Amino acid sequence: MSAFDLEEVEEAFRHFWHTGMIREDWNAWADLFTEDVIYDERVLGTMRGRETVRAWIVPLMEQYGEIYGVYDWHMADPSGRVVFRMVNRRDHPSGEGVIDFPGITILQYAGNNQWSSEEDYWAEKLGVKQFQAYAKALEEHDPGHRNARTRRHWGNGPDWTIGKPSYWDWSDRQRP
Repeated sequence: MSAFDLEEVEEAFRHFWHTGMIREDWNAWADLFTEDVIYDERVLGTMRGRETVRAWIVPLMEQYGEIYGVYDWHMADPSGRVVFRMVNRRDHPSGEGVIDFPGITILQYAGNNQWSSEEDYWAEKLGVKQFQAYAKALEEHDPGHRNARTRRHWGNGPDWTIGKPSYWDWSDRQRP
């Protein structure tokens, strides 16, 4: 594996996080991968190529737009390897609390602000429980909550991991 300046890897990771988890610009996020990226999503399968990843992530994140990623920790090294733990979060439709499930991702930096591989591991059983709990809470509290796309509980990560209180709070977004 190539050696990179650790500061470059860290900066590329912060940009990766901001583009996807904070801005939720999934087209721009897909552009952060090399054309020949290998993306291993341990539950949904292996994807090869940037356009395959884009064709998967854009509609997926539109379908599940109420989910947002909350930073827990990361580590990076000069080989370009970055490992991070995050929480897939939905704000509770009652307005009180959250419904979470964790995941870990392994990225490989390729230079030039691009990533050549990603491996995602998430707690599948907890993800199913979260989905079921959220569906029940929608029925009980606010059936339209999914469209609000609230992001009220970003956790205690560094400032660069904290987004706005709603997906719609970005000036370039318009509600459907």
